[in-house]
Amino acid sequence: MGSSRDIAIGPVAVVSLLLGTLLTKEIDPTQNAAEYLRLVFTATFFAGITQATLGFLRLGFLIDFLSHAAVVGFMAGAAITIALQQLKGFLGIEDFTKKTDVVSVMRSVFDSIHHGWNWQTIVIGATFLAFLLFTKYIGKKNKRLFWLPAIAPLISVVLSTFFVYITRADKQGVQIVKHIKKGINPPSVDKIYFDGDNLQKGFKIGVVAGMIALTEAVAIGRTFASMKDYQLDGNKEMVALGTMNIIGSMTSCYVATGSFSRSAVNYMAGCQTAVSNIVMSCVVFLTLEFITPLFKYTPNAILSSIIISAVIGLIDFEAAILIWKTDKLDFIACLGAFFGVVFVSVEIGLLIAVSISFAKILLQVTRPRIAILGRVPRTNVYRNIQQYPEATKVPGILIVRVDSAIYFSNSNYVRERILRWLSDEEDLVKKACQPKIQFLIIEMSPIADIDTTGIHALQELHNNLRKRDLQLVLANPGQG
Repeated sequence: MGSSRDIAIGPVAVVSLLLGTLLTKEIDPTQNAAEYLRLVFTATFFAGITQATLGFLRLGFLIDFLSHAAVVGFMAGAAITIALQQLKGFLGIEDFTKKTDVVSVMRSVFDSIHHGWNWQTIVIGATFLAFLLFTKYIGKKNKRLFWLPAIAPLISVVLSTFFVYITRADKQGVQIVKHIKKGINPPSVDKIYFDGDNLQKGFKIGVVAGMIALTEAVAIGRTFASMKDYQLDGNKEMVALGTMNIIGSMTSCYVATGSFSRSAVNYMAGCQTAVSNIVMSCVVFLTLEFITPLFKYTPNAILSSIIISAVIGLIDFEAAILIWKTDKLDFIACLGAFFGVVFVSVEIGLLIAVSISFAKILLQVTRPRIAILGRVPRTNVYRNIQQYPEATKVPGILIVRVDSAIYFSNSNYVRERILRWLSDEEDLVKKACQPKIQFLIIEMSPIADIDTTGIHALQELHNNLRKRDLQLVLANPGQG
C-alpha cells in the first residue's frame, strides 16, 4: 500500500518507549497487567485510525507544521527521558518512580542509592553499554563494517544471557526477563476499549504516538527515496501505516513504524523492494516459535543498555548548532520542545514544539520582510541595500519591496513600516542636503496576493503621501 521501497517496519525505540511512558502514567502494568494490555491495543488502534485518516483526507501537510527544529529538540528530550527511565533496569532498582520528568527520576535514583542499587547489575549493564557504543563508533568509522552495530545488540543479549545462566547471577539480585510465551499472540479485537474512561485515555495516547510514528516514518522514507532518486507519496505511506497499526491492534501488536537502523541495514544490504519486510517477518515468526525460551535468563540490564545506546543517537548536537547559527527563533522552538519533554512531559513538549512552530508562522505572516532597494553600480538592477552594500539609492526616490502577500493581518504593519522608513529617509536627506524625496516606489513583484484590507491600507498610504506632496508608484503589480 505504501510507496517506499526501502523502509523497514517494526517497533522502534522512540515510539515504543514514548508509548510505554504515556501508558504507565495511566495504568500500572505490574498491578493491572490485563488493563494495561488492553490500553496498549486501544492506543495502537487509535494511532492507526489517526494515521489512516490523515492519509485518506490528504492531510499529510499537517506533519510539516512540526518543524525540523522542533523535531530535533523533541527527539533529544525524548532520548534523555527514555534513557533516564532505563536507569531502573541499568542499576537494578525495584522501587522506581512512574513520573517521567528529570527531577522526579533523578530523585528516585538517588533516594535508592544505598538500598536499591545492585553492583552486579551495574557491571553487566556498563560493560555491554560500552561494547555497544564501541561497535557504533567502529561502524561509523568503517562503512564496510555497517553490519557490526546492527548485530551488536544480538551478540550482547546472547553473551549476557549465557553469563547469567552459568553464574546464576539472578540468585545475587540481578533481575532477569524470566518466562516469555512462545508462539504468535492471539487475536485482541475483544480487548480494545470502545467505551468508558480508558477509551479517552487510549485515544489521547494513540494520537500522540501515531503522529510521532508518522513523522519518523515519513522522514525516513523521504531520506531513502531521495538517496535512490524516486518519489515518495506521503499520503499513501500514512494510509499504509494506519492500516498496519489498525490490524496490528487486533492481533496483539502495538504501534510500529519505520525504523531508521533497520532501513539503513536494508539499504546497505542492497534490498530493492518491500519484500525485505516479508523476509524479516518470517524470521521474527521463527524466533517466536522456537527461540523465545532461550531468553529466560536475559538480564534486564542488557535491555536497558541496548535502549540507552539506541536513544543516544537521537541527540543531534550538530543539528542544534546549525539551527542556532541559521535561525534563532527556530532554536527557541528546539529548546522549548527539549525542556518541555525533559522537565514536564512528552505531551507538553510536543505541544510546546507545535505552538512555537505556529507562532513562528504567524510572526512571519504578520511581520513580512520589507527591504529598501538601491541600484547596483553599472547596471539597471535594483537590490536590497542590506544584501548589496555597494547598491546606491536614487536621489529623490525611495524604492521599497514587500516580500510577502498583503493581508488583513499585516497590512497595517506594511503601511506603518513604509511610512517610518520614509520619515527616516527624509531626515537623512535633509541632514545631507540632498534632493528632497518626491517619489515612493513600491516594487510589487513578490506580492502574490492582496485582499481588500491590503488595498485599503495602500489607499491610506496614498492619501498620506499626497498630504506630504509625494507621489506613490506601484511597480510590477500582478493581475487578479
